[in-house]
Amino acid sequence: MTGRNQTVISEFLLLGLPIEPEQKNLFYALFLAMYLTTILGNLPLIVLIHLDSHLHTPMYWFLSNLSFCDFCFSSVTMPKLLQNMQSQVPSITYAGCLTQMYFFLFFGDLESFLLVAMAYDRYVAICCPLHYTTIMSPKLCHALVALSWVLTTFHAMLHTLLMARLCFCADNVIPHFFCDMSALLKLSCSDTRVNELVIFITGGLILIIPFLLIIVSYARIVSSTLKVPSARGIRKAFSTCGSHLSVVSLFYGTVTALYLCPSTNNSTLKETIMAMMYTVVTPMLNPFIYSLRNRDMEGALRRVFYKKIFSCHL
Repeated sequence: MTGRNQTVISEFLLLGLPIEPEQKNLFYALFLAMYLTTILGNLPLIVLIHLDSHLHTPMYWFLSNLSFCDFCFSSVTMPKLLQNMQSQVPSITYAGCLTQMYFFLFFGDLESFLLVAMAYDRYVAICCPLHYTTIMSPKLCHALVALSWVLTTFHAMLHTLLMARLCFCADNVIPHFFCDMSALLKLSCSDTRVNELVIFITGGLILIIPFLLIIVSYARIVSSTLKVPSARGIRKAFSTCGSHLSVVSLFYGTVTALYLCPSTNNSTLKETIMAMMYTVVTPMLNPFIYSLRNRDMEGALRRVFYKKIFSCHL
C-alpha cells in the first residue's frame, strides 16, 4: 500500500444538496420548518398516548414507538444538514461520520420492524377479533419492540464495525447531505467486497423480509374481509389499515426507488432527493397521517385538554 493510501482521514466534507447560493437561505428556512414540524408532530403524539389511558392499546403502543423512531431518524441527519448549510466548510469528523451512519441504520431499520409489528397488530384485530386481547398481550407487544431494538442494534453495529476497518485515501468528499454507507464505500481505498456481501445479505433480511411480512398480513386482511363482504366491514378495514398502508407506501416506496436504481454518476441528484424523502418527509408526515380523521386521537386530545383546564381551575 502506498503512502498516499495510508493517509489518515480525520474528517469528511459533505457536499449536501445541489442548491444555488442565492437559494440557500430559502431552502434553509424550508428544511428548518420541516424539521420543526417533525418535532412538533411526533413528540406531542408520544406525550398524548402516554397521558391518555384510552390510548394504552397495542396499536398506539407501536405508534408511540414509531413516532419516537421518526423523531430520532430525522434528528440523525437534519441538524447537521442545517448546520452545514450555514457553514463555509461543511465538514464532519471521521468519528462523527461513523456515529451518524450507525444511528441512521439503527433508526431506519427500527422503523421497518415497527411497521411489521403494526401490520401484525392490524391482522389480528381484523382477522381474529375475538382473540385480539389474548394474542396481543402487553407481554407480546413489549417483546416485539424489544426484539426490534436488539436486531437493529446488531445490524447497525455490524455495518459500522465493518466500515471502521476500511482505509480512506486522500479523497474525503461525500456527494451527499449525510454519511451514506454506499458513498463511504466508494471513497474507500480498501477491499470492500466483504462490506458489499454483508449489505446484500442483511439488506434482504432487514428490508425485503419485513416488506413481505407486511404484504402477507394485508393479503390475509383483504381475504378475510372479502369472505364476509359488507360495506361496513370494508369501511372498518380501510379505516383501520388505511393510515398504516399510507406510511408503508411512503417508507418502502422511497427506499425501494433509491436502492433498486443503478448507482451511476448521473443518479446522484436522484439519490439525494429520494433519501430526502424517506429521511425527512416521511417522518414529518407520519404523525399527521395517523392523527388525521382519527377519532381516538381527537377524543384523547379533548380529554387531556379538558383535564388540564379543570386541574388549573381547582
